[in-house]
Amino acid sequence: MNMLDLDAPYLRLDTAILESNIRAMSASAQARGLGLWPHAKTHKSVEIARRQLDAGAAGLTVATVGEAEVFARAGAPGIFIAYPLWVTPARAERLLKVASQTQLRIGVDSPSAADQLARFGIPAEVMIEVDSGHHRSGCPPEAAGALAAHARRLGLTVAGVFTFPGHSYAPGRGDAAADDEGRAVSEAVAGLKNAGVAAPVVSGGSSPSAAYSRSVLTDIRPGVYVFNDAQQLELGACTPEEIALTVVATVVSKPAGRMVLDAGTKTLGADRAVWASGHGRLLEHPDARITAASEHHATVEMSGPLPALGSRILVVPNHACNAVNLHDQYVLTGGSAALGADGGSAGPVTWAVDARGMN
Repeated sequence: MNMLDLDAPYLRLDTAILESNIRAMSASAQARGLGLWPHAKTHKSVEIARRQLDAGAAGLTVATVGEAEVFARAGAPGIFIAYPLWVTPARAERLLKVASQTQLRIGVDSPSAADQLARFGIPAEVMIEVDSGHHRSGCPPEAAGALAAHARRLGLTVAGVFTFPGHSYAPGRGDAAADDEGRAVSEAVAGLKNAGVAAPVVSGGSSPSAAYSRSVLTDIRPGVYVFNDAQQLELGACTPEEIALTVVATVVSKPAGRMVLDAGTKTLGADRAVWASGHGRLLEHPDARITAASEHHATVEMSGPLPALGSRILVVPNHACNAVNLHDQYVLTGGSAALGADGGSAGPVTWAVDARGMN
């Protein structure tokens, strides 16, 4: 299928690269004796989740109750809401239904949040979240034992501890963040042991730090690895050949030696880390840089001849998760999935972004 056959901008997914990325992470986790619970907030897709589970993932990680509902209905064997939920009566009803469909784990980082879970009788395992250096949510590692003991006194089942080494998202920080992660969860596990609470599950990992995950972990939860993106490329966590997801955009203007694409922040997402070289990358023009992005424009500067007006350009978003959240579907290319069930390719084959809007 020619890129010019579809109205742009749209989300393009190379399923051959996707499947290769899924297999590679699964093999890496299995070789290190780690359980894999990939974060489905990246793709929000039942089709992609099925492929991860078929490749050996033990369950799925999600960020919201809405995402949990989507993947529980699709038959995921286990779902971990890796988030310090505050349970309300309405949310409790939804969680009770999810728990009736799958093994459910929920993150907790405060006694009050544990109280809420117990108050509504949610039959879920509790995972104690600890801060390993990202300084977002999570209790201090030294407080994990007391929190776990409190949860157990409430009648909750404590499955273990988890963390997110989000400070791995900086150049050269993957190994050091994994060190911080290992120290934090080791201290937390020791605290639980001293409190008389077993912690069979020790969960961590991000896509940039997954390769460095320490032996103290039992599970990892990377997400972006299925697609990779401009951030992963600039962090050295992937190669251009491992990028499965792009936005197909059109050259709409060429003023004064630069070009403008019709894919702005409402298509690519607005994320740009302070160390990023631009607002995304052009897959087929590695030296080009997106120097500015507004709602519907991406301004590109590059050396050499500029592509003609009307040309289609493959843009790698800075953050795949945000780009996916802005689209209703993937348009497939590459691999057997892009051919459709009958092996033909007369029209575009698409997958839905099933958990779109479940934020």
